[in-house]
Amino acid sequence: MTAASSLTAGLGLSALCGATLAEVDAAAALQHRTDRKYLLPLDRARTFVARLADTHHVLDLAGRRTTSYLSTYFDTEQLAAWHAHVQQRRRRWKVRTRLYAEDELCRVEVKTKDGRGATLKHALKVPATAYGELDTQTAEFVDKTLAGSGIPAMARKLVPSAEVRYVRAALADLENGTRVTLDGHLTCHRSDRTAALDSGRVLVETKGGARPAPADRLLLSLGARPVSLSKYVIGQALLTPGLPDNDLRRLTRAHFTAQASTQPVLERNSAA
Repeated sequence: MTAASSLTAGLGLSALCGATLAEVDAAAALQHRTDRKYLLPLDRARTFVARLADTHHVLDLAGRRTTSYLSTYFDTEQLAAWHAHVQQRRRRWKVRTRLYAEDELCRVEVKTKDGRGATLKHALKVPATAYGELDTQTAEFVDKTLAGSGIPAMARKLVPSAEVRYVRAALADLENGTRVTLDGHLTCHRSDRTAALDSGRVLVETKGGARPAPADRLLLSLGARPVSLSKYVIGQALLTPGLPDNDLRRLTRAHFTAQASTQPVLERNSAA
């Protein structure tokens, strides 16, 4: 069984009504959003999905209800983006290229936090062959987007820092415009090392406005509590020697393992 089919079966996604990409994109139109994250055992995640069936649709792409994601994150040699997140700076950012593997679609994405803690995401479509790279055009996009959030231009200083891979199911409340994503088979890769989320757990993210959505209230009723978790930050904490201790250590020890990688990250080119 593949990772995609395993997650589809484990979450019971076949019980939900399907939605087209256009319908889910319409629900995701709110780019100025608040994200909340939860780590759930797979069986509790399946219960969560079942209880959302009356209000949420699952993204269905010609019968496929999950998508494999690959994300290469860019940072400075000193890991400025990583440190900004760990230190909870008001102006923090991430730069990545993201590949939707089955569909061979690729985007360059810049995520920032505004002064109220809301996530702002800007994206530029690029050819799939550009995954893992920042060329002159995409470097200009990165610098312009960061500058618009009060962050100095720095694309020329960015290098590929880590790759994150996972399988995602996307649910949407089409009437209220909120979304839920569930990520399984999550791994982080840097050089010859890999960190992996326990196979029996799923990372759930709710994406909506400042007020908790019904999905958040359901998660609370199931005993889940929000966690401060960034895939990139967790991966670096586990895979890069010498980083300072931080509040992520307890979480990483409980739910993630690190080991020598059998799937090394390909070399990527930095900004032109």
